[in-house]
Amino acid sequence: MFEKLKTAINNFATRKQIDKQEVEALIKEIQRALILSDVNVKVVFELTQKMKKRIFEEKKHEAVSLREHVIKVVYEELTNILGKEKGKIEIKPQKIMLVGLYGTGKTTTAGKLAYFFKKKGLKPFLLSVDVYRPAAYTQLKTLAEQIEVPYYGNEKEKDPVKILKEGLKAYEKSGADVLIVDTAGRDALTPDLIEELKKINEVLLPDETYLVIAADIGQGAKSLVEAFKSAVSLTGIIITKMDSSAKGGGALTAAYLAGTTVKFLGIGEKLEDLEYYDPVRFVSRLLGMGDLESLLEKVKEVVDEEKIKEMWQSDKYNIAMFYEQLQATQKMGSLQKMIEMIPGMSRLIPRKEELEEQEKKMRKWKYIIDSMTKEERENPSIINTSRIKRIAKGSGTSEEEVREMLKAYKMSEKMFKKFKSGKFMKDPKIRKMLANVPMQ
Repeated sequence: MFEKLKTAINNFATRKQIDKQEVEALIKEIQRALILSDVNVKVVFELTQKMKKRIFEEKKHEAVSLREHVIKVVYEELTNILGKEKGKIEIKPQKIMLVGLYGTGKTTTAGKLAYFFKKKGLKPFLLSVDVYRPAAYTQLKTLAEQIEVPYYGNEKEKDPVKILKEGLKAYEKSGADVLIVDTAGRDALTPDLIEELKKINEVLLPDETYLVIAADIGQGAKSLVEAFKSAVSLTGIIITKMDSSAKGGGALTAAYLAGTTVKFLGIGEKLEDLEYYDPVRFVSRLLGMGDLESLLEKVKEVVDEEKIKEMWQSDKYNIAMFYEQLQATQKMGSLQKMIEMIPGMSRLIPRKEELEEQEKKMRKWKYIIDSMTKEERENPSIINTSRIKRIAKGSGTSEEEVREMLKAYKMSEKMFKKFKSGKFMKDPKIRKMLANVPMQ
């Protein structure tokens, strides 16, 4: 999503010379990219006209270059139209009702929310009151078992309000503190769906009511949000399929124009692929400025602080430590998403195919390490040709792949020693690489 916009900004930021003609060309590229992302044409025109007016008429600080001034204006105006302010997420005991149409990923989102709150230290409970979609309860049950949280549903009962009342009793007995209710959807917001949601709302009395919409709805999000707002008291929106849709811009701007805050984005198929929607951070990543705050949050979720402390207190680095790093990296998501969060690094990202290939290698490295003895992990210097053959056979990999993993480990060990000694930032290669990273 927004790839053309990111490319346009990146190309502009790396131009040797910036003049009025270059700025005009950038504005046209921004218009084209936003329209392709399904942002309303009128909104695009008003937005880009405002950008031009500010760029050419607003007095910039003498210490700021025209390039920096242009990127600042683009950043601020995009942030305004994509939501202005982030929605507030309460990390406390609460009842949440999810509403929406068919095909938006509502049930999957319920599972992702449960995973999200569990990671924050709360105890979620999943409840399905969808009596129309045959697989709804089974899907929710599977997700609940995967996350290891309690759940409730009743496939034989056809009255959603009765299921809700039964589920509330089960929730109270479970000791859980965050109830997430997955309601039924329809192809459209029909009078019978409105009536059903109102009845559920009266019994549940939710603290939060989130409308789940798919990014590919584009500009149609505005009328849908307004329709649901008239039926139930919406407190926020969750936009799914933001990883694959080229029309996410339309959904984001339409939600903003409808006067409702986007709270979360579904950015992938995994349970951890749900993130807060913060327009400032979103636009920062969009423009290649990174998002260190999100990266640090992900690190805190997956890294064992005690193990990190042990590693840095140790004078010796071994394959067991390398294995811990591989596990943490994989838990954090795709390499591409991680790199995009580092300021300035998005322009240095290898091709998607190369990153996917690297991720496959890392998964194999874990199998290889699992096939090693404890002695080999703690003292890799003993690994000779015969041991490599055994490890390859045991892990279902080739001898060449085992050698490649050992090479990666040695590079990691070298980096560890440089960090420990303080020589990392003095390395000429590192200094050269950082000098070539464009900074905004």
